[in-house]
Amino acid sequence: MNPELIQTWLKSAGIWSPIIYVALYVVATVLVLPSTALNLTGGAIFGPVLGTAWTSVGAIVAAIVSFGFTRTIGRVAVAKRLAGRWQAMDAEVRRGGLFYMFAIRLIPIMPYGLVNFAAGLTSITFKDYFLGTVLGTVPSVLPFVLLGSSGIKAIKTGDILPLLGSLALTGILVAGSTLYRHRRRFPKKATEILDKSNKSDSKDR
Repeated sequence: MNPELIQTWLKSAGIWSPIIYVALYVVATVLVLPSTALNLTGGAIFGPVLGTAWTSVGAIVAAIVSFGFTRTIGRVAVAKRLAGRWQAMDAEVRRGGLFYMFAIRLIPIMPYGLVNFAAGLTSITFKDYFLGTVLGTVPSVLPFVLLGSSGIKAIKTGDILPLLGSLALTGILVAGSTLYRHRRRFPKKATEILDKSNKSDSKDR
């Protein structure tokens, strides 16, 4: 996805640019395309405040659409596509749905769209999914929106302090998510927990 091309489209759209941006964000996320280019573009076009707002709206709407699709007509197709991978996520969701969803949203290298579809296959409730997504999406997109906004400002004015601040926030997010990934249990272990839980449920019945 070309940020320069996206910026050209949005600038030519005038007052419709926020709606087009949100729609583009939803489509890109549902297709599991990288969202970093859109995050940077949101900051460059709308600025830090509105950029964060519109980017968050697009990401959250896309998350709801993908989750709803998996929970209804697309469950079989998604389950085949993600066979053997979403079970580990379900094991961790059972131990703390809202917190897990919040934490996984903060991982910048985790495909946002893929998480949406996988979550629909797990036992997480829509309430926990929605709250975890809302709480985790805003801080995860903020550094990249600020990076897009401050990058344009640095080019125009030569003021690099906002850019350095944005880079620092991005670094903190990446470092924090990396630490989280190291502290998480391996998928194989999580799947074993799920299997044990299922056996326990069967005995109780």
